[in-house]
Amino acid sequence: MPHHLMNLRHVPDDEADEIRALFEEHGVNYYETPPSFWGISMGGFWAHDGTEVERAKALLKDYQAGRQRRQREAWEEALRQGRGDGVWHQFLRKPVTVIAALAALVFILGVSLAPFLKLG
Repeated sequence: MPHHLMNLRHVPDDEADEIRALFEEHGVNYYETPPSFWGISMGGFWAHDGTEVERAKALLKDYQAGRQRRQREAWEEALRQGRGDGVWHQFLRKPVTVIAALAALVFILGVSLAPFLKLG
């Protein structure tokens, strides 16, 4: 019976490539199903053999811990260099776009709530 090792929905291509290389390097017997375009099937990495599953999950656990650490370090470095992805950093990079989006948000909120505000 197949065992699901990892979901591939919303997984970046570089991460999937690194996991494929990791499995190939360690000789893990696995197969892959791609996620569907419409989001119906999740896709993922699978294995048939129970011993392969345990070994693959251990490799994935170590890999994901290392990837999380590397991604966090890259994010912190981007913040130090002023390339963060927060609202404030977006405002500093594109103030007109952020102000226009906020104005549109306030307008839509006002139009949506106007009937309720007139009731009271």
